[in-house]
Amino acid sequence: MNHLAKWHNICPIDANKNKEIMIKKLWIACVAIAFAGTVNAQDVKIGFKVGMNVASVNGSNANNLDSRTGFVLGAIAEVPISEKFSIQPELLYSAQGAQQRNNFKYDLNYVLLPIMAKYYVAKGFSVEAGPQFSFLIKDQLVPIDQYSGASKENTDAENFDLAANLGLGFQFKSGLFFQTRYNLGLIAISENPDIKNGVFQMTLGYQF
Repeated sequence: MNHLAKWHNICPIDANKNKEIMIKKLWIACVAIAFAGTVNAQDVKIGFKVGMNVASVNGSNANNLDSRTGFVLGAIAEVPISEKFSIQPELLYSAQGAQQRNNFKYDLNYVLLPIMAKYYVAKGFSVEAGPQFSFLIKDQLVPIDQYSGASKENTDAENFDLAANLGLGFQFKSGLFFQTRYNLGLIAISENPDIKNGVFQMTLGYQF
């Protein structure tokens, strides 16, 4: 059995196109709502961030998969709504997936669109939560041993993912900030069994 067949045994695919269309419409609506307030918003802060992912694939048939590390980077915009509350849309590139120890790495790379609600509980310190819309741009099984003779193969993972994000952040007066966040996948990246993404992120950034 080749490695692609093994992936299908772990994560068989049964795409639901109607669900995907509904979720994309929801994403468009959320983005429109989030950016509608920027027309009259004052003191909008623009910035960038870069950091590390500890990514995994969670589900009943994912016991033989380990977490993998990857990177995340991109741009952010913080829109103040009040003194303590703001909306932070982001555009990120994220390397996720999982790995089979000493075998293959499941390389799932996404463009992420989180829309985070931030509440400053103390000076510089914030809690944040919000939805994240993810679009798959790369899915491969990559052999860990490059000299094994095995070739890279596609995983046929779902093209769209929806997650709920929860995190903490600290903003320095200089513009430097630190964030830690967990992305809880809400949609199966494959159907039957229900296997979802789960990603812990740590990022460092700067706001202008």
